[in-house]
Amino acid sequence: MDFSRRDTLGLALGAAALTVLPLRVNAATDDMIAEFTGGADMAEGGVTLTAPEIAENGNTVPIEVAAPGASAIMLLATGNPTPGVATFNFGELAAVQAASTRIRLAGTQDVVAIAKLADGSFAKASSTVKVTIGGCGG
Repeated sequence: MDFSRRDTLGLALGAAALTVLPLRVNAATDDMIAEFTGGADMAEGGVTLTAPEIAENGNTVPIEVAAPGASAIMLLATGNPTPGVATFNFGELAAVQAASTRIRLAGTQDVVAIAKLADGSFAKASSTVKVTIGGCGG
């Protein structure tokens, strides 16, 4: 197979773009976390994140998150092109600070929940979800 100079340049630019793409996704996630927390430190614990270990269909992955005493919970899928999934805000009269939803995952990745607690501190929980192709379970 013969490659022209234009083909070679196109392949090189495509490869360069693919190597930079994961850095942009991580940067977007970090920017969203910094915006939500204002740069504050996050404690591990205080947030319960329930996600399946293996998802046979990445289009509908059930997620549950709870953080007693939270005023807001942000949910992120770190490997998606747009990592922000949802932000749940709870008022003073909310009976429980919990939510459940189904999200779409582009592939195997971490799902992160960050809660803003009533005292202004932040708590974090994460879970890795393995997305299989074709529903094989492996």
